[in-house]
Amino acid sequence: MGDPKKQRKKYEPPRFPWRADILQEELKILGQYGLRNKRELWRHKTMVSNFRSIARSLLGKTEEERQLLEKQLLSKLHRLGILPENAVLDDVLDLTVEDILERRLQTIVFRKGLAKSIYQARQLITHGHVAINNRRVTVPSYLVTREEEDKINYAPQSPLANPEHRFRQTIVSTVTEQTKTENSGERRT
Repeated sequence: MGDPKKQRKKYEPPRFPWRADILQEELKILGQYGLRNKRELWRHKTMVSNFRSIARSLLGKTEEERQLLEKQLLSKLHRLGILPENAVLDDVLDLTVEDILERRLQTIVFRKGLAKSIYQARQLITHGHVAINNRRVTVPSYLVTREEEDKINYAPQSPLANPEHRFRQTIVSTVTEQTKTENSGERRT
């Protein structure tokens, strides 16, 4: 069976790694979500592939066999926030890697306005400035559940927990400037 401490690959690399269209698509996603390297992207693509393969195998089973397994799969994806509550098995087959990447802690910290950029969100997480339910989390690829999403904030022991901190003041000013430019851009069109 192998040593439980032995690390194993959690990803499958692409079949055709040097195709220009795949390289461009991966590079775009890396920049958009602030991933450190392509292995992070491949790990999430493998996760989506595993969910989809489970859904395909369930489609081939009889109704009695599939009922419990389908419910378990859909409830797990709903708990992770990847699918809505009223989702069906066909929605699992429509999953994309972006659906998983949107649930990463790094992405949610940036979307909530706790950091100026997606890269700064990663830095704040790895340096221990972000906590979920007052528990420090230092893994940017941590998948945030629906219940935990509202409990993300600065860590209580972090200097950034003080609202008067200089860094927090610059974030607030940056977010308001971005909002103003987005609103003015909408008015022009």
